[in-house]
Amino acid sequence: MSDDLLSRHDVLLADLDGTLYRGPSAVPGAVEAVRGAAERGVRTVYVTNNASRRPSAVAEHLADLGFAARTEDVVASSQAAAAMLADQLPTGARVLVVGTEALVAEVTGRGLQVVTMADEADAVVQGHSPDTGWPQLAEATVAVRAGALWVACNLDPTLPTERGPLPGNGAMVGVVRVSTGREPQVAGKPGPALLQEAARRTGARSPLMVGDRLDTDVEGGRAAGMATLLVLTGISDAAELLAAPPRMRPDHVAADLDGLTARPEDLAFGPRPGWDVRVPEPGSLVLAGTGADPVDALRALCAAHWAAGGGPARVTADGDGAGVALRRLGLDAVGSATVARVGKHDQTAGADR
Repeated sequence: MSDDLLSRHDVLLADLDGTLYRGPSAVPGAVEAVRGAAERGVRTVYVTNNASRRPSAVAEHLADLGFAARTEDVVASSQAAAAMLADQLPTGARVLVVGTEALVAEVTGRGLQVVTMADEADAVVQGHSPDTGWPQLAEATVAVRAGALWVACNLDPTLPTERGPLPGNGAMVGVVRVSTGREPQVAGKPGPALLQEAARRTGARSPLMVGDRLDTDVEGGRAAGMATLLVLTGISDAAELLAAPPRMRPDHVAADLDGLTARPEDLAFGPRPGWDVRVPEPGSLVLAGTGADPVDALRALCAAHWAAGGGPARVTADGDGAGVALRRLGLDAVGSATVARVGKHDQTAGADR
C-alpha cells in the first residue's frame, strides 16, 4: 500500500522481546512483517538495552527465529554507551568497565583503554553482568566519587529469568548512585542515545520506533524526536496506555506488526467508526457501540480520556458490543475497569528491551 504507515518511514527501529519474540518463539506475524518491510526497501534495525551480549550473538538469535538479521543490523546499549564515552573523552582515555567482555570490546573499539582500578579511571561505564560483585562496584564508587565520567548502559531494574525477575543493571547502578549521590548519563531506552545512535548508523531520515513498552520504547522514541508505534503483543496493555502521561503516549497503536500496512490515520488516536465515548466526569469513561475492532475502541477511549486530562480512569460498557470490546482489551471487571498506573510491569523489564 502506498499510503500505509510503512510508506512514511525509511527505517524501523524495532524492540526485541515482546515486539519480535516472546521467550523462545517469534511473535506471530513478526517475521513476515519484517520481511515485508525489507521487500519494500525499509530496513529493520534491532535496538536493545542488552549490554551483556555482543551484537553478533543477538543477530544470531534473531536469525534462528527467522528474522533476516545481520550483526550490523543490531544496535545495543553497549554501543551507544561507548559512543557517549568517545564523544566526551580523548582517544586513549582510561575507562573502568563494570560489565561483560561484550562491553569491553565496544569500549576498546572506540580507541579507549580499559582499566580495573579506580585511581586509573577517567570514566566508568556500567552494563549488566552476572559476575558483577562488591569489588567492581566498590572501584566504580571510588572512581565516580572522585569525579570520573559515569555512563550506564541502561537502568532496567530487573531482568526476566526462568526463576522470575532477578537484579538487572539498574539495580547495580543503584548501588553506585546511593554510594556517591551522583546520577549517571544513560545510553539505553528510555534515554534518546541508543535510538539516535541507531539512526546515525543507518542514515535514517524518517525512522519509526516500534515497541511493546511505553516506559522504554515509546518514551525513548519520543525523547529522540521519532515517530512511535506501540504494539499490544508484550508488556504494556490497554490500561497502561489509557493512564500514560504525555511523555509515554505513542503516535500510533496496533494489535501487532500488521499495523505497519494500515493507514496511519487508522492507527492514530481519535474518534473511530462504530464507537462512541462519553466522559461524564474526568476520570470516568463510558464506551458504547458495536465496532468491529476493539483496538479502535481503545484509540477512541484514549483520545477522549487524554483530552479530559488523563490519569487514572474508570471505564464502563454501555451495551453488549462495548462489553465484548472491553473484555478483549482486558478492561472489564464486572462491567467496568479501573486503569492501573503505568509501570505496573516494571519487575519484568529485561536486558533484551
